[in-house]
Amino acid sequence: MDIPDTSHPPLKSSSASACEVAIIGAGPYGLSLAAHLNAKGIDCRVFGKPLSTWNAHMPRNMFLKSDGFASNLSAPFPESTLGAFCAVGRIAYAPQGFPIALDTFLEYADSFCRRFVPRIDKSDVSSLTQDADGFRLALDDGRTLAARNVVVATGITHFAYTPAPLGALPEGAVSHSFDHRKADKFLGRDVAVVGAGSSATDTAIMLHDAGVSVRIVARAPAIEYNSIPDPDADSLLYRIQRPASGIGRGWRSYFCASAPLLFHKLPEPMRRRAIMSHMHPAAGWFMQEGIEGRVPCLLGRQIAEAKESGGRVLLTLKDSSGSVEVLACDHVIAATGYRPDIRKLSFLSRDLCDLIAPARTTAPLTDRFETRVPGLFVIGPAAIDSFGPLMRFMYGAEFAAPHLAAFLERKLSAASRQQAAWAQNANGNGKSVRTVRAGERGEAEATGRGRPHYGVKPVRNSAPTHATSVCD
Repeated sequence: MDIPDTSHPPLKSSSASACEVAIIGAGPYGLSLAAHLNAKGIDCRVFGKPLSTWNAHMPRNMFLKSDGFASNLSAPFPESTLGAFCAVGRIAYAPQGFPIALDTFLEYADSFCRRFVPRIDKSDVSSLTQDADGFRLALDDGRTLAARNVVVATGITHFAYTPAPLGALPEGAVSHSFDHRKADKFLGRDVAVVGAGSSATDTAIMLHDAGVSVRIVARAPAIEYNSIPDPDADSLLYRIQRPASGIGRGWRSYFCASAPLLFHKLPEPMRRRAIMSHMHPAAGWFMQEGIEGRVPCLLGRQIAEAKESGGRVLLTLKDSSGSVEVLACDHVIAATGYRPDIRKLSFLSRDLCDLIAPARTTAPLTDRFETRVPGLFVIGPAAIDSFGPLMRFMYGAEFAAPHLAAFLERKLSAASRQQAAWAQNANGNGKSVRTVRAGERGEAEATGRGRPHYGVKPVRNSAPTHATSVCD
Protein backbone atom coordinates (compact mmCIF):
# COMPACT_ATOMS: atom_id res chain seq x y z
CA MET A 1 0.00 0.00 0.00
CA ASP A 2 1.29 3.48 -0.83
CA ILE A 3 0.15 7.06 -0.44
CA PRO A 4 -0.69 8.93 -3.67
CA ASP A 5 2.23 10.97 -4.90
CA THR A 6 2.34 14.75 -4.71
CA SER A 7 4.59 17.33 -6.31
CA HIS A 8 7.86 18.04 -4.54
CA PRO A 9 10.90 20.10 -5.54
CA PRO A 10 13.02 18.33 -8.18
CA LEU A 11 16.38 16.94 -7.13
CA LYS A 12 19.58 18.39 -8.48
CA SER A 13 21.49 15.87 -10.52
CA SER A 14 24.58 14.39 -8.88
CA SER A 15 27.74 12.93 -10.34
CA ALA A 16 28.23 9.21 -9.92
CA SER A 17 31.63 9.94 -8.36
CA ALA A 18 30.98 13.10 -6.32
CA CYS A 19 28.30 14.83 -4.27
CA GLU A 20 27.89 17.73 -1.88
CA VAL A 21 26.54 15.64 1.04
CA ALA A 22 27.11 11.93 1.65
CA ILE A 23 24.98 10.29 4.33
CA ILE A 24 26.34 7.06 5.80
CA GLY A 25 23.41 5.04 7.10
CA ALA A 26 19.85 4.56 5.85
CA GLY A 27 18.06 4.29 9.17
CA PRO A 28 15.50 6.75 10.57
CA TYR A 29 18.05 9.57 10.96
CA GLY A 30 19.76 9.10 7.60
CA LEU A 31 16.51 8.76 5.66
CA SER A 32 14.96 11.74 7.43
CA LEU A 33 17.93 13.97 6.69
CA ALA A 34 17.94 12.85 3.05
CA ALA A 35 14.22 13.64 2.75
CA HIS A 36 14.81 17.20 3.98
CA LEU A 37 17.85 17.71 1.73
CA ASN A 38 15.99 16.30 -1.27
CA ALA A 39 13.12 18.69 -0.63
CA LYS A 40 15.61 21.56 -0.75
CA GLY A 41 17.13 20.27 -3.99
CA ILE A 42 20.51 19.66 -2.34
CA ASP A 43 22.83 17.15 -4.00
CA CYS A 44 23.03 14.25 -1.51
CA ARG A 45 23.66 10.51 -1.57
CA VAL A 46 22.54 7.94 1.02
CA PHE A 47 24.54 4.77 1.56
CA GLY A 48 23.37 1.58 3.25
CA LYS A 49 20.46 -0.83 3.17
CA PRO A 50 17.26 0.97 4.20
CA LEU A 51 16.21 0.22 7.77
CA SER A 52 18.60 -2.75 7.90
CA THR A 53 18.51 -2.93 11.69
CA TRP A 54 14.72 -2.95 11.72
CA ASN A 55 14.43 -5.40 8.84
CA ALA A 56 17.09 -7.90 9.88
CA HIS A 57 17.85 -7.47 13.57
CA MET A 58 14.59 -7.01 15.42
CA PRO A 59 12.33 -9.89 16.49
CA ARG A 60 9.58 -10.74 14.05
CA ASN A 61 6.07 -9.88 15.19
CA MET A 62 7.33 -7.34 17.73
CA PHE A 63 5.69 -3.98 18.44
CA LEU A 64 7.39 -0.62 18.65
CA LYS A 65 7.92 0.68 22.16
CA SER A 66 7.32 4.28 21.06
CA ASP A 67 3.85 5.75 20.58
CA GLY A 68 2.54 6.36 17.07
CA PHE A 69 3.15 10.11 17.17
CA ALA A 70 6.79 9.45 18.09
CA SER A 71 7.39 6.85 15.36
CA ASN A 72 7.59 9.08 12.30
CA LEU A 73 10.34 9.41 9.77
CA SER A 74 10.81 13.12 9.19
CA ALA A 75 10.10 14.99 5.95
CA PRO A 76 8.79 18.52 5.36
CA PHE A 77 5.42 17.30 4.10
CA PRO A 78 2.32 16.52 6.21
CA GLU A 79 1.60 13.35 4.24
CA SER A 80 4.96 11.86 5.32
CA THR A 81 3.83 10.75 8.80
CA LEU A 82 2.97 7.27 10.01
CA GLY A 83 -0.52 8.49 10.87
CA ALA A 84 -1.11 9.72 7.31
CA PHE A 85 0.15 6.42 5.88
CA CYS A 86 -2.16 4.41 8.15
CA ALA A 87 -5.14 6.66 7.34
CA VAL A 88 -4.77 6.12 3.58
CA GLY A 89 -4.25 2.38 4.02
CA ARG A 90 -7.03 2.09 6.62
CA ILE A 91 -4.58 0.57 9.08
CA ALA A 92 -5.44 0.77 12.77
CA TYR A 93 -3.54 3.64 14.38
CA ALA A 94 -3.65 6.03 17.31
CA PRO A 95 -1.12 8.72 18.29
CA GLN A 96 -0.92 7.30 21.81
CA GLY A 97 -1.90 4.13 23.62
CA PHE A 98 -1.97 1.84 20.58
CA PRO A 99 1.04 -0.43 19.90
CA ILE A 100 2.48 -0.11 16.40
CA ALA A 101 3.44 -3.43 14.79
CA LEU A 102 6.95 -3.65 13.35
CA ASP A 103 5.50 -4.87 10.04
CA THR A 104 3.31 -1.76 9.84
CA PHE A 105 6.29 0.49 10.48
CA LEU A 106 8.38 -1.28 7.83
CA GLU A 107 5.59 -0.90 5.24
CA TYR A 108 5.40 2.79 6.12
CA ALA A 109 9.19 3.13 5.84
CA ASP A 110 9.17 1.49 2.39
CA SER A 111 6.52 3.97 1.24
CA PHE A 112 8.50 6.85 2.74
CA CYS A 113 11.63 5.81 0.83
CA ARG A 114 9.82 5.50 -2.48
CA ARG A 115 8.32 8.94 -2.16
CA PHE A 116 10.89 11.08 -0.37
CA VAL A 117 14.23 9.26 -0.71
CA PRO A 118 13.92 7.42 -4.03
CA ARG A 119 17.66 7.19 -4.68
CA ILE A 120 19.48 5.06 -2.10
CA ASP A 121 22.80 3.39 -2.79
CA LYS A 122 22.55 0.08 -0.91
CA SER A 123 26.31 -0.40 -0.87
CA ASP A 124 28.03 -0.10 2.49
CA VAL A 125 30.84 2.37 3.10
CA SER A 126 34.04 0.46 3.84
CA SER A 127 36.27 3.46 4.54
CA LEU A 128 36.06 7.22 5.00
CA THR A 129 39.15 9.40 4.74
CA GLN A 130 39.80 13.11 4.56
CA ASP A 131 41.61 14.83 1.72
CA ALA A 132 42.31 18.39 0.63
CA ASP A 133 38.98 18.72 -1.16
CA GLY A 134 36.76 17.20 1.53
CA PHE A 135 36.27 13.47 1.99
CA ARG A 136 36.62 10.26 0.05
CA LEU A 137 34.36 7.27 0.60
CA ALA A 138 35.29 3.76 -0.51
CA LEU A 139 32.34 1.41 -1.02
CA ASP A 140 32.24 -2.33 -0.49
CA ASP A 141 31.73 -2.92 -4.22
CA GLY A 142 35.01 -1.20 -5.12
CA ARG A 143 33.65 2.20 -6.14
CA THR A 144 34.86 5.44 -4.59
CA LEU A 145 33.09 8.75 -4.13
CA ALA A 146 34.18 12.29 -3.27
CA ALA A 147 31.99 14.35 -0.93
CA ARG A 148 32.39 17.84 0.45
CA ASN A 149 30.30 17.05 3.52
CA VAL A 150 29.69 13.70 5.25
CA VAL A 151 27.01 12.85 7.79
CA VAL A 152 27.45 9.74 9.92
CA ALA A 153 23.95 8.41 10.68
CA THR A 154 24.65 4.75 11.43
CA GLY A 155 22.21 4.31 14.31
CA ILE A 156 22.94 1.48 16.76
CA THR A 157 24.29 -1.01 14.23
CA HIS A 158 27.90 -0.89 15.44
CA PHE A 159 27.28 -0.30 19.14
CA ALA A 160 25.99 -3.58 20.64
CA TYR A 161 27.20 -3.90 24.23
CA THR A 162 28.00 -7.19 25.98
CA PRO A 163 28.99 -7.16 29.69
CA ALA A 164 32.53 -8.24 30.52
CA PRO A 165 31.65 -11.53 32.27
CA LEU A 166 29.88 -12.76 29.14
CA GLY A 167 32.77 -11.66 26.97
CA ALA A 168 34.80 -14.53 28.44
CA LEU A 169 32.56 -17.12 26.80
CA PRO A 170 33.70 -18.73 23.53
CA GLU A 171 32.13 -17.84 20.22
CA GLY A 172 28.93 -19.78 19.75
CA ALA A 173 28.07 -19.80 23.44
CA VAL A 174 27.03 -16.14 23.62
CA SER A 175 25.48 -13.64 21.22
CA HIS A 176 23.72 -10.28 21.32
CA SER A 177 20.00 -9.70 20.84
CA PHE A 178 20.96 -7.63 17.79
CA ASP A 179 21.90 -10.89 16.06
CA HIS A 180 18.48 -12.51 16.24
CA ARG A 181 15.34 -11.85 14.23
CA LYS A 182 14.08 -15.45 14.31
CA ALA A 183 14.18 -18.20 16.95
CA ASP A 184 14.61 -21.23 14.67
CA LYS A 185 18.25 -21.92 15.54
CA PHE A 186 17.43 -22.26 19.24
CA LEU A 187 14.75 -24.92 18.98
CA GLY A 188 15.50 -27.75 21.42
CA ARG A 189 18.00 -25.66 23.40
CA ASP A 190 17.94 -23.91 26.78
CA VAL A 191 18.56 -20.17 26.42
CA ALA A 192 19.21 -17.48 29.02
CA VAL A 193 18.39 -13.91 28.01
CA VAL A 194 20.34 -11.35 30.05
CA GLY A 195 18.66 -7.97 30.52
CA ALA A 196 15.46 -6.34 31.75
CA GLY A 197 14.56 -3.87 29.01
CA SER A 198 12.55 -4.00 25.83
CA SER A 199 15.24 -5.94 23.93
CA ALA A 200 15.18 -8.64 26.61
CA THR A 201 11.41 -8.95 26.77
CA ASP A 202 11.01 -8.86 22.96
CA THR A 203 13.65 -11.57 22.54
CA ALA A 204 12.30 -13.75 25.35
CA ILE A 205 8.74 -13.60 24.00
CA MET A 206 9.95 -14.44 20.49
CA LEU A 207 11.81 -17.50 21.81
CA HIS A 208 8.97 -18.62 24.06
CA ASP A 209 6.37 -18.32 21.31
CA ALA A 210 8.57 -20.47 19.07
CA GLY A 211 8.73 -23.23 21.70
CA VAL A 212 12.25 -22.52 22.95
CA SER A 213 13.06 -23.10 26.63
CA VAL A 214 14.01 -19.58 27.78
CA ARG A 215 14.41 -17.59 30.97
CA ILE A 216 15.38 -14.01 31.75
CA VAL A 217 18.33 -13.17 34.01
CA ALA A 218 18.71 -9.58 35.21
CA ARG A 219 20.35 -7.60 38.00
CA ALA A 220 17.27 -5.39 38.24
CA PRO A 221 14.96 -6.48 41.09
CA ALA A 222 11.95 -6.28 38.76
CA ILE A 223 11.15 -5.74 35.10
CA GLU A 224 9.89 -2.21 34.71
CA TYR A 225 7.09 -1.67 32.23
CA ASN A 226 5.87 1.65 30.92
CA SER A 227 2.58 2.74 32.44
CA ILE A 228 -0.57 1.46 30.76
CA PRO A 229 -2.29 4.43 29.11
CA ASP A 230 -5.38 5.48 31.05
CA PRO A 231 -7.41 8.27 29.41
CA ASP A 232 -9.46 8.69 32.60
CA ALA A 233 -6.33 9.47 34.60
CA ASP A 234 -5.03 11.96 32.05
CA SER A 235 -6.45 15.00 33.83
CA LEU A 236 -5.26 18.57 33.38
CA LEU A 237 -3.40 18.38 36.70
CA TYR A 238 -1.72 15.13 35.68
CA ARG A 239 -0.65 16.60 32.33
CA ILE A 240 0.82 19.60 34.14
CA GLN A 241 2.65 17.45 36.66
CA ARG A 242 3.85 14.86 34.11
CA PRO A 243 3.73 16.34 30.61
CA ALA A 244 4.00 13.89 27.73
CA SER A 245 6.91 13.96 25.28
CA GLY A 246 8.25 11.78 22.52
CA ILE A 247 10.71 10.12 24.91
CA GLY A 248 8.53 9.70 28.02
CA ARG A 249 6.53 11.56 30.63
CA GLY A 250 7.79 14.11 33.15
CA TRP A 251 9.40 17.52 33.02
CA ARG A 252 12.93 16.18 32.59
CA SER A 253 11.91 14.16 29.56
CA TYR A 254 9.85 17.06 28.23
CA PHE A 255 12.87 19.40 28.49
CA CYS A 256 15.22 16.91 26.81
CA ALA A 257 12.75 16.29 23.96
CA SER A 258 11.70 19.92 23.45
CA ALA A 259 14.95 21.86 23.96
CA PRO A 260 17.93 19.91 22.59
CA LEU A 261 19.77 23.11 21.67
CA LEU A 262 19.43 24.36 25.23
CA PHE A 263 20.53 20.93 26.47
CA HIS A 264 23.62 21.31 24.27
CA LYS A 265 24.60 24.46 26.19
CA LEU A 266 24.43 22.78 29.62
CA PRO A 267 27.68 22.00 31.47
CA GLU A 268 28.87 18.48 30.73
CA PRO A 269 28.21 17.13 34.27
CA MET A 270 24.56 18.23 34.00
CA ARG A 271 24.24 16.66 30.58
CA ARG A 272 25.67 13.39 31.85
CA ARG A 273 23.22 13.28 34.78
CA ALA A 274 20.28 13.94 32.47
CA ILE A 275 21.41 11.20 30.08
CA MET A 276 21.89 8.64 32.85
CA SER A 277 18.43 9.36 34.22
CA HIS A 278 16.99 8.13 30.91
CA MET A 279 19.20 5.05 30.55
CA HIS A 280 17.27 2.68 32.84
CA PRO A 281 15.77 -0.36 31.09
CA ALA A 282 12.00 -0.42 30.58
CA ALA A 283 9.70 -2.53 28.45
CA GLY A 284 6.52 -1.50 26.66
CA TRP A 285 3.36 -1.81 28.75
CA PHE A 286 1.92 -4.28 26.26
CA MET A 287 4.84 -6.71 26.82
CA GLN A 288 3.84 -7.50 30.39
CA GLU A 289 1.26 -10.13 29.50
CA GLY A 290 3.79 -11.87 27.26
CA ILE A 291 6.27 -12.26 30.15
CA GLU A 292 4.46 -12.68 33.43
CA GLY A 293 3.35 -16.24 34.05
CA ARG A 294 4.99 -17.41 30.83
CA VAL A 295 8.74 -16.72 30.95
CA PRO A 296 10.68 -17.64 34.14
CA CYS A 297 12.69 -14.68 35.45
CA LEU A 298 15.71 -14.71 37.76
CA LEU A 299 15.78 -11.08 38.89
CA GLY A 300 18.05 -9.26 41.28
CA ARG A 301 20.98 -11.45 40.19
CA GLN A 302 24.42 -10.26 39.18
CA ILE A 303 26.51 -12.43 36.86
CA ALA A 304 29.69 -13.09 38.82
CA GLU A 305 31.19 -15.54 36.34
CA ALA A 306 30.39 -17.16 33.01
CA LYS A 307 32.17 -20.19 31.60
CA GLU A 308 31.62 -23.15 29.32
CA SER A 309 31.89 -26.71 30.62
CA GLY A 310 31.00 -29.92 28.82
CA GLY A 311 29.26 -28.05 26.00
CA ARG A 312 27.05 -26.11 28.43
CA VAL A 313 27.24 -22.54 29.68
CA LEU A 314 27.46 -22.10 33.43
CA LEU A 315 26.41 -18.71 34.84
CA THR A 316 27.35 -18.03 38.44
CA LEU A 317 24.70 -15.68 39.81
CA LYS A 318 24.88 -13.67 43.01
CA ASP A 319 21.94 -11.84 44.63
CA SER A 320 21.95 -8.80 46.93
CA SER A 321 22.29 -10.97 50.04
CA GLY A 322 25.40 -12.67 48.69
CA SER A 323 23.72 -15.97 47.94
CA VAL A 324 25.21 -17.78 44.96
CA GLU A 325 23.57 -20.11 42.45
CA VAL A 326 24.70 -21.62 39.17
CA LEU A 327 22.45 -21.59 36.11
CA ALA A 328 23.22 -24.05 33.31
CA CYS A 329 22.05 -23.37 29.75
CA ASP A 330 23.05 -24.00 26.16
CA HIS A 331 23.35 -20.39 25.02
CA VAL A 332 23.29 -16.87 26.45
CA ILE A 333 21.79 -13.88 24.61
CA ALA A 334 22.97 -10.50 25.90
CA ALA A 335 20.00 -8.16 25.55
CA THR A 336 22.06 -5.51 27.28
CA GLY A 337 21.60 -2.56 24.96
CA TYR A 338 23.99 -0.35 23.04
CA ARG A 339 26.80 2.01 23.96
CA PRO A 340 27.94 4.50 21.32
CA ASP A 341 31.66 4.32 20.62
CA ILE A 342 32.95 6.17 17.57
CA ARG A 343 35.92 3.82 17.35
CA LYS A 344 33.63 0.90 16.60
CA LEU A 345 32.76 2.49 13.26
CA SER A 346 35.04 0.34 11.14
CA PHE A 347 34.87 2.67 8.13
CA LEU A 348 36.41 5.61 10.00
CA SER A 349 40.15 5.97 9.56
CA ARG A 350 42.21 5.99 12.76
CA ASP A 351 43.34 9.52 11.98
CA LEU A 352 39.76 10.77 11.79
CA CYS A 353 38.83 8.98 15.03
CA ASP A 354 41.74 10.61 16.84
CA LEU A 355 40.74 14.02 15.51
CA ILE A 356 37.02 13.95 16.22
CA ALA A 357 37.04 12.04 19.52
CA PRO A 358 40.43 12.24 21.25
CA ALA A 359 40.37 10.06 24.37
CA ARG A 360 36.56 9.78 24.15
CA THR A 361 34.02 7.27 22.91
CA THR A 362 31.76 9.94 21.40
CA ALA A 363 32.66 13.02 19.40
CA PRO A 364 32.00 16.47 20.89
CA LEU A 365 29.68 18.25 18.47
CA THR A 366 28.81 21.85 17.72
CA ASP A 367 25.19 22.97 17.94
CA ARG A 368 24.84 21.99 14.26
CA PHE A 369 26.09 18.40 14.77
CA GLU A 370 29.54 19.16 13.34
CA THR A 371 32.63 17.38 14.67
CA ARG A 372 36.07 18.86 15.18
CA VAL A 373 36.68 18.12 11.49
CA PRO A 374 34.80 20.73 9.40
CA GLY A 375 32.28 19.15 7.09
CA LEU A 376 31.97 15.91 9.09
CA PHE A 377 28.72 15.57 11.05
CA VAL A 378 27.23 12.96 13.39
CA ILE A 379 23.52 12.45 14.10
CA GLY A 380 21.55 9.80 15.95
CA PRO A 381 22.61 7.76 19.01
CA ALA A 382 26.28 8.71 18.60
CA ALA A 383 25.27 12.35 19.25
CA ILE A 384 23.72 11.58 22.64
CA ASP A 385 26.48 13.20 24.73
CA SER A 386 26.00 16.54 22.96
CA PHE A 387 22.22 16.63 22.43
CA GLY A 388 20.91 14.34 25.14
CA PRO A 389 18.66 11.29 25.43
CA LEU A 390 16.46 12.53 22.57
CA MET A 391 19.11 11.06 20.23
CA ARG A 392 18.40 7.55 21.56
CA PHE A 393 14.95 7.62 20.02
CA MET A 394 13.57 7.74 16.50
CA TYR A 395 11.66 10.82 17.62
CA GLY A 396 14.98 12.71 17.68
CA ALA A 397 15.14 12.63 13.89
CA GLU A 398 12.30 15.16 13.79
CA PHE A 399 14.71 17.67 15.33
CA ALA A 400 18.05 16.57 13.91
CA ALA A 401 17.04 16.24 10.24
CA PRO A 402 15.48 19.68 9.61
CA HIS A 403 18.02 21.39 11.87
CA LEU A 404 21.06 20.00 10.05
CA ALA A 405 19.43 20.28 6.62
CA ALA A 406 18.80 24.00 7.20
CA PHE A 407 22.42 24.56 8.18
CA LEU A 408 23.75 22.65 5.17
CA GLU A 409 21.47 24.69 2.89
CA ARG A 410 22.86 27.95 4.33
CA LYS A 411 26.41 26.68 4.11
CA LEU A 412 26.17 25.52 0.50
CA SER A 413 24.23 28.61 -0.61
CA ALA A 414 26.83 30.89 0.95
CA ALA A 415 29.63 28.95 -0.73
CA SER A 416 27.88 29.24 -4.10
CA ARG A 417 27.47 32.99 -3.69
CA GLN A 418 31.11 33.36 -2.73
CA GLN A 419 32.22 31.26 -5.68
CA ALA A 420 30.11 33.40 -8.04
CA ALA A 421 31.67 36.54 -6.57
CA TRP A 422 35.16 35.15 -7.10
CA ALA A 423 34.30 34.31 -10.69
CA GLN A 424 32.87 37.78 -11.34
CA ASN A 425 35.89 39.52 -9.84
CA ALA A 426 38.29 37.29 -11.72
CA ASN A 427 36.54 37.89 -15.03
CA GLY A 428 36.45 41.61 -14.40
CA ASN A 429 40.16 41.75 -13.61
CA GLY A 430 41.24 39.32 -16.32
CA LYS A 431 42.54 36.90 -13.70
CA SER A 432 42.05 33.17 -13.41
CA VAL A 433 39.05 31.88 -11.48
CA ARG A 434 39.70 30.17 -8.19
CA THR A 435 37.26 27.40 -7.28
CA VAL A 436 36.19 27.78 -3.67
CA ARG A 437 35.53 24.59 -1.76
CA ALA A 438 31.93 24.41 -0.50
CA GLY A 439 32.05 25.23 3.15
CA GLU A 440 35.36 27.14 3.05
CA ARG A 441 34.30 30.74 2.51
CA GLY A 442 30.67 29.72 2.81
CA GLU A 443 31.13 28.47 6.37
CA ALA A 444 32.03 31.90 7.66
CA GLU A 445 29.28 33.61 5.70
CA ALA A 446 26.63 31.07 6.72
CA THR A 447 27.43 31.09 10.44
CA GLY A 448 29.17 34.36 11.11
CA ARG A 449 32.14 32.41 12.41
CA GLY A 450 35.63 31.84 11.09
CA ARG A 451 36.54 28.52 9.52
CA PRO A 452 37.47 26.04 10.72
CA HIS A 453 36.12 26.71 14.20
CA TYR A 454 38.31 24.04 15.81
CA GLY A 455 41.35 24.75 13.69
CA VAL A 456 41.76 21.13 12.54
CA LYS A 457 43.77 20.65 9.37
CA PRO A 458 43.00 17.96 6.78
CA VAL A 459 44.63 14.58 7.38
CA ARG A 460 47.12 13.53 4.76
CA ASN A 461 46.81 9.88 3.86
CA SER A 462 47.75 7.45 1.14
CA ALA A 463 44.22 7.11 -0.26
CA PRO A 464 44.10 7.92 -3.98
CA THR A 465 42.42 11.19 -4.94
CA HIS A 466 41.77 10.29 -8.54
CA ALA A 467 39.80 7.04 -8.26
CA THR A 468 36.98 6.58 -10.70
CA SER A 469 33.43 5.37 -10.21
CA VAL A 470 30.73 3.72 -12.28
CA CYS A 471 27.14 4.82 -12.51
CA ASP A 472 24.57 3.24 -10.19
